[in-house]
Amino acid sequence: MTITVYGKATCEDTLRSRALLDGRGAAYVYRDVEEDSAHAAEAVRLSGVTSVPVIDIKGSILVEPTDDELAALLDRD
Repeated sequence: MTITVYGKATCEDTLRSRALLDGRGAAYVYRDVEEDSAHAAEAVRLSGVTSVPVIDIKGSILVEPTDDELAALLDRD
């Protein structure tokens, strides 16, 4: 499963989503939108908004998902 998380290191929602992924042992790529403007631009292109986290799971895009929303998408595969 291909997962990319676009977020900020100090964002509580980003930290929470990453903790859920880590707790499930899900492999993912983390892209910090504050460290690299190209990552920020890609997150906006995918989501249409500047909110984070933006999580791309095999082409399904979640923006600021709840734990339940993220878990449901992970469980689909």
